[in-house]
Amino acid sequence: MLSLLGVIVQMVGLLLAVAFYTLMERKVLGYIQLRKGPNKVSLMGVPQPLADAAKLFLKEQAKPFLANWVAYLSAPVISLFLALSMWVVYPSFGYAVYSFSLGILFFLCVSSFGVYGTLVAGWASNSKYALLGSLRAVAQTISYEVSMILVLLSSVYLVGSYDLHYFFSCREMGVWVFLVTAPIALVWLVTILAETNRAPFDFAEGESEIVSGFNVEYSSGGFALIFMAEYGVILVMSLISGVLFFGGDDFLFSFSGLCIFKALLFSFFFLWVRGSLPRVRYDKLMGLTWKCFLPVSLGWLFFVVLFVFM
Repeated sequence: MLSLLGVIVQMVGLLLAVAFYTLMERKVLGYIQLRKGPNKVSLMGVPQPLADAAKLFLKEQAKPFLANWVAYLSAPVISLFLALSMWVVYPSFGYAVYSFSLGILFFLCVSSFGVYGTLVAGWASNSKYALLGSLRAVAQTISYEVSMILVLLSSVYLVGSYDLHYFFSCREMGVWVFLVTAPIALVWLVTILAETNRAPFDFAEGESEIVSGFNVEYSSGGFALIFMAEYGVILVMSLISGVLFFGGDDFLFSFSGLCIFKALLFSFFFLWVRGSLPRVRYDKLMGLTWKCFLPVSLGWLFFVVLFVFM
């Protein structure tokens, strides 16, 4: 019962965080572009995400005539379920909801499965734009997973475990993983941008090229679920990044202010990049991971293995 209650609390918390992260994004982009974000709804625009959610779920559901209806409806649900599943291994309130000794491997597996929701959504819509966007997302995600796994292995080899609890004790031992993995921290930052299909790597949703990409046929609740899944993955990636490179807080208060501050820094990075950089060329994106990130992350993994051995 305690685990079930913990799962419910975490899911509700994550969905609320997703809602207000969208408000933070609109405010940050507004100030970057020298304008104000949402500020009219109720008290200084704070309930704006709730109003947006109500508007989306109350709108009429589009019913594409040629769509594969079962797969079309199940794809957003699969995407949101996988995004929420990535959260359960994170230790919070002094315990992990499901204490995995292989939590990092579970995180990698679930993040890899996330691409299936995008692929099914694009295929089931039976639209050329949707299919093209989903194929772009699949190629991009699979390519950047290679360098992401190698960067994670560097941190795992330093700590000596796949369990996130050991990353929390890293700071208490006086050894921050970041001190050794700092040169490939930039590789990790660019990789999580590509993994979450965020600007400047938002090719799956290139409005100027493929008319919103894989979700072009979705509206109402289906679009809202895809939207929530995308932003949920961003928040989980931000939280995991803070733990991987900077360790955690005291174990009994593992979700205290310092952890939240580190997660906010990484989540702000997503918004800062979106407001600052234009979309890059697709061939440059694929060349970056195979010609640059792969040899750099592989070479640094060998260095870390030698460092630990010495």
